[in-house]
Amino acid sequence: MWYFAWILGVLLACSFGIINGLWLEQLETNEKEALQAEKNED
Repeated sequence: MWYFAWILGVLLACSFGIINGLWLEQLETNEKEALQAEKNED
């Protein structure tokens, strides 16, 4: 049953990478929106 643990580990690693990518993309979007909001206030 080692293959069951192996596939769970692979799926967990892939989902971790996908979630990190989405988080980083959202972080960049939030920073850009904050900069645009600051420019519009001036």
